[in-house]
Amino acid sequence: MEKEYGTEIFLSRELSWLDFNSRVLDESACKALPLLERLKFIAIFSSNLDEFFMVRVAGLRHAVKTGDHTADPAGLTAQQQLQTLHWKLDKLLSRQHRILYNDLLPELEKKEIRITSLKKLPGKARKQLKEYFRKSVLPVLTPLAVDPSHPFPVLNNGVIELAVHLKNTADKKSDFFAFVEVPEVLDRFIAVDDKLPGQAFVLLEELIESELPELFTGCKILESFPFRITRDMDFAIEEECDDLLRSVELNLLERRSREPIRLEVSNQAGGSLRNWLAKEFELDASYRYTVKGMLNLKALFELIGKINRPDLLEKPWLPVNNVELPENENIFESITKHKEILLAVPFQKFDPVIRLLAAAADDPAVLAIKQTLYRVSGDSPVVAMLARAAANGKQVTVIVELKARFDEGNNIVWARRLEEAGAHVVYGISGLKIHCKSLLIVRKEKENIKRYVHLGTGNYNDKTARLYTDLSIFSDDEPLCEDVSRLFNIITGNAKVQINWSKIAASPFDMRWKLSELIEREIANSTPERPGRIIAKMNSLTDPDMIRKLYAAADAGVKIDLIVRGICCLQPHVGNDNINVISIVDRYLEHSRIYYFANGGNEEFYLSSADFMTRNLDRRIEMLFPVIRQENCQKLKKILAFELNDKFKSRVLKNNGKYTTARNDNPASRSQQNIYNLFMSEVKADSAATVLKVFAKVPTSGKE
Repeated sequence: MEKEYGTEIFLSRELSWLDFNSRVLDESACKALPLLERLKFIAIFSSNLDEFFMVRVAGLRHAVKTGDHTADPAGLTAQQQLQTLHWKLDKLLSRQHRILYNDLLPELEKKEIRITSLKKLPGKARKQLKEYFRKSVLPVLTPLAVDPSHPFPVLNNGVIELAVHLKNTADKKSDFFAFVEVPEVLDRFIAVDDKLPGQAFVLLEELIESELPELFTGCKILESFPFRITRDMDFAIEEECDDLLRSVELNLLERRSREPIRLEVSNQAGGSLRNWLAKEFELDASYRYTVKGMLNLKALFELIGKINRPDLLEKPWLPVNNVELPENENIFESITKHKEILLAVPFQKFDPVIRLLAAAADDPAVLAIKQTLYRVSGDSPVVAMLARAAANGKQVTVIVELKARFDEGNNIVWARRLEEAGAHVVYGISGLKIHCKSLLIVRKEKENIKRYVHLGTGNYNDKTARLYTDLSIFSDDEPLCEDVSRLFNIITGNAKVQINWSKIAASPFDMRWKLSELIEREIANSTPERPGRIIAKMNSLTDPDMIRKLYAAADAGVKIDLIVRGICCLQPHVGNDNINVISIVDRYLEHSRIYYFANGGNEEFYLSSADFMTRNLDRRIEMLFPVIRQENCQKLKKILAFELNDKFKSRVLKNNGKYTTARNDNPASRSQQNIYNLFMSEVKADSAATVLKVFAKVPTSGKE
């Protein structure tokens, strides 16, 4: 009889996410990091928090409004989760403010970098700013009055606004309110000469606020302050519709008017203007935040980019070449030679993916290209290569996921560009998000048709490939290529699903079953003398059934290590010490998914686009694929070992649901550094081997 597991093995999903963002904030307090690196984590924390409110807090509030009292697997209702979230958020925001204003900004000032106020500037600098305002800022601004003839406007999500209370000087009894948006198309941090060494900046909103009389001539400014609203973006696309593209476009238009979920107001705000705002937005006090200092701290990324101080950043880890994909060799020949090639970004260059697409676009022997795209950069070379291939007469099929949250608009733009180039563009599947990362190339070689695949854990995005750790393989394995080809046919042609893959598993068809089978096999193979072993690295672990299966395996003696970067709903050590959970937050965002099963000594490694989340296993098209080549398996084994032994950037999840730092003063165990060194050593070894080959060919005279 199977053991019954209750709420005791679960943690709340939303509270776990907040704990993850707390770990991000920890990095801003890490004195081992240079100042600007710490400032980056302040910006990341704020960016994460924006999305958390727009989606997760919005979803919980909706559940409360509709009277949903359903408890999550941890036993908490939406109302209980919100109460705890607000309490935790207050503590985190207070901590963020202390770190920024009591530590980072004073330290930056010691390094001659200042965010200063207009009042502190010498007269010449103020005059120059006034001129800059009239020439470059004023033409962009649009004041919006609110009075009987001007209704309350639709204010943009996440943008800083100035609220203004005014009185018409011609009619002393007439006062009114107005808004001025701080344009995001202009620089937020304006460089100024304050006659002190180093660099100084003033905030755009402070400059605009000081020049409000220029916008409201004939009026007296009674009060003004900056504020910011965050809107509820937790909406669902209408799946059962005749035109999915049109449905997404309509939802994008609707976003501007979604109801507010958070109001952030400067602490200088007071009086009737603040009360009027609170009344208009109809937000409870728990959704209104008074902010000391700057709003929208994710804009600190802009400031960091303007500070010319490499000494305040970590030394760059320049991505290295993949030695098995030399630039002077035909990439199809490289894949054929090695059969399976592992690529690890950002430690290695993303370039081979672009090279493969470029080669396919121009090679007369290439007949067809099929690719899934979820998120790409704004000026994506991937899209450019696909368009070139279509223009060159290749059969190009691109599966675009329109429902990639917050990238919908960008995806629509480049999808239409591909259609104009002649590519077949498929806009997803009703009811499912297409999240797998796959590229299939069909090539005629001699008299035969040969296929090549690239499969990965991360998006085909050249920008995030510099920031996220992801793994992928290039392969010409025919059974694997056949599986991928059949999956494409299911997606594009609504082909009948027959689950008899040779190599892969795919959601929502059989990946849950496959992962369960692998866990159960580990249980069957486990003995006291030789316990089973599972290592699972992922972004999030939330699926209740998978958590129960992991606990069942641990109870059967299987040793389980979980490397979960973000949300982890598994509560470890509930009467069992066989489950260890760590989280790593470092320079790069940990994004790869690696699943290892000891299999009684016949080790198996899998990579996947999917986390152990219900949405990944049941509501998305995902892929789980094996890594077969022994050299690549050994690399994955080293990567996992580096991460499990990281005592510098890892945190350990304890049985009280809290994370404790495993950090020590010795950075030698820093996993991302060690992984980079692993691939750097390959390049050095390859260079040394090349030099030896060259010298071996040099003729000798026989004389000294």
